Amino acid sequence: MFHNLEWLQDLDVLYDASTFDVDPFEPQPDGAGTIFPFWVQGNGSKGYVELPYTLPQDSTLFLLLREATIDVWTKKLDWVAAHGGMALMIVHPDYVNFDGKMTSSEFSVELYESFLKYVTNRYGDTCWFALPREVATFAAQLKPVMPHETIRSRE
Repeated sequence: MFHNLEWLQDLDVLYDASTFDVDPFEPQPDGAGTIFPFWVQGNGSKGYVELPYTLPQDSTLFLLLREATIDVWTKKLDWVAAHGGMALMIVHPDYVNFDGKMTSSEFSVELYESFLKYVTNRYGDTCWFALPREVATFAAQLKPVMPHETIRSRE
C-alpha cells in the first residue's frame, strides 16, 4: 500500500483505496488515522474520495502472521462499528484456497466465509452493505475532511 495522495490526483478518479487506518506491517506504515472516508482536494474543483481500509489484509493476517481464526477481523469490525466507521478490507483471491489442497501461500476460503457469516448475523440489519463506488459517490457529495494531515504531512 504505497501512497502519495498528491500523485493520485493525476488519475482523475472518483476514489482510491491505497491508505489504511493503521497497519504497522506495510512498507509505509503511516496510516491515515481514520476509519472514515475522506476527501482529498486537488487543484481547483478536482479531488477524490480516499477509502482507507480498516480491517487487516488477508495475506498479512493469515500468511504473514499465521492467524488460524477470524478473531482479529471480528474484534476490529466490532470496534469500527461501535465508532460508526467504515469497515473495508482487502481480500486477495489468489491467496484463497477453494479446493482444500492448501499450500503455504494460501488460506482456506472457510475463514472468509466465516467472517461473512459473522458480519451478516451481527450487522445484517443495521449496516449499509455498499460497493466502494457507492460509498465514494455518497462521500463525494459531502467532501468529508480528514481529521488531521497524517499522510499529506509525511509525503
